[in-house]
Amino acid sequence: MPRVLISDQMSPKAAEIFKARGIEVDEITGLTKDQLIEIIGNYDGLAIRSSTKVTKDVLAAATNLKVVGRAGIGVDNVDIPAASARGVVVMNTPFGNSITTAEHAIALMFALARQLPEADASTQAGKWEKNRFMGVELFAKTLGLIGCGNIGSIVADRAIGLKMKVIAYDPFLTAERAQDLGVEKMTLDELLARADFITLHTPLTDSTRNVLSAENLAKAKPGVRIINCARGGLIDEAALKAGLDSGHIGGAALDVFAEEPAKASPLFGTPNFISTPHLGASTDEAQVNVAIQVAEQLSDYLLTGGVTNALNVPSLSAEEAPRLKPYMALAERLGGLVGQLGGEGVTSVTVEVEGAAAELNIKPITAAVLAGLMRTHSDTVNMVNAPYLARERNIEIAEVRHERETDYHTLLRVTVRNRDGDRSVAGTLFGMTKPRLTEIFGITVEADLSGRMLYIVNEDKPGFIGRLGSTLGEAGVNIGTFHLGRRDAGEEAILLLSVDEAIPDPLLASICRLPGVKDVRGLVFG
Repeated sequence: MPRVLISDQMSPKAAEIFKARGIEVDEITGLTKDQLIEIIGNYDGLAIRSSTKVTKDVLAAATNLKVVGRAGIGVDNVDIPAASARGVVVMNTPFGNSITTAEHAIALMFALARQLPEADASTQAGKWEKNRFMGVELFAKTLGLIGCGNIGSIVADRAIGLKMKVIAYDPFLTAERAQDLGVEKMTLDELLARADFITLHTPLTDSTRNVLSAENLAKAKPGVRIINCARGGLIDEAALKAGLDSGHIGGAALDVFAEEPAKASPLFGTPNFISTPHLGASTDEAQVNVAIQVAEQLSDYLLTGGVTNALNVPSLSAEEAPRLKPYMALAERLGGLVGQLGGEGVTSVTVEVEGAAAELNIKPITAAVLAGLMRTHSDTVNMVNAPYLARERNIEIAEVRHERETDYHTLLRVTVRNRDGDRSVAGTLFGMTKPRLTEIFGITVEADLSGRMLYIVNEDKPGFIGRLGSTLGEAGVNIGTFHLGRRDAGEEAILLLSVDEAIPDPLLASICRLPGVKDVRGLVFG
């Protein structure tokens, strides 16, 4: 009989589910690291929330552990690489607190609109400042959503019920999905100019960090009120304070901060500012939901091998895994490539396999493509939930097997469609183990896709490589590998360089100003 340890405070529903499914369960909370290490070897599964730290040392002692389940989204307290190395599956429950978080955002929007915290403090202090607290109605106001996925779409539904106009900026929001939700999709600049209220519902990634920067806050409509129940780091907090002080920002409500616990934020005490201590998921219902979900997921895995919301493994049978692993690595990198070079507003994804790849189970390969594509905008995407997220966004998925002969023993092609048309990349496996790019947007380019890379589109004219090398050399950037391709002599060319560290934005801008350069991007793989 499998045995599970619940090591953090959790709804009793979790233990009930384990017992009902024939799994032995112990609830022992408040363990020190040494105490956990002493007993963890007795368990097949570990159910946690945020308190238990599943470190490398803990995993080393977990000689029988097969799966860790996090009741909630964040897994910062789990050493996922160490878990993967030991063959331990790590799961979370990314959708269990969606309604709770959405409702908290709506609650903070009401509080901002009617200055409820200040009015409460004033009234309880014995004042009666009825004329001081002149709020605004939500009716007929424009709400701007930065991120319109699972939680953002719930906020949109609630706001439309309040008769608000809802607009959204989300790279993955299709026109069809926007129409279904009743929202208007637009660019970030357009949203900033029009929104009376802005609420953020996007993960913290390299592309979303400081999405509300000083520059973007300056573009916002005067008097805008801003709510963030998503992730700290999405807003430049110093710029937000400056905007509140100047009156350009009419109000702000934060449930999350760049540094938590936030005990000394410069925003504290600022007029028209409301804060809560990361309460987005803190309701009785949400805690019950995530407890039920984690218990069901762990039970499925321990009893049947079913994998749901896993962060470090795809949905594979034991027989398929060894053969499919290199193909999925190739698929994820090709998906990541098109995602970083034009993955916004994708309406369809086509995965084509030829040669040896055509004989394989294509579903995990497609899931890996989607994970690579969508991970450029979300830190919670994995090979299990990527297909679900694609369906949620009405992205059409097509899988095509070709029996025709190809120049390569095996070939994988990924084509995405958005408002700019179709864009296609292809790759193969060298030695049937090493992923290799063979074609990008119709141009033959053989290259590894790993680490940090620099992507450049330029006119194929003499002298360019020399100018580029000088620019990078003067900036102290070391080139690892150098890959070239072109449509024809003198026409458009593509250059892929591997570099040892991230290229700063000012240097990217300098490269973009070189004669003949059409596009420059920094890429990250792995």
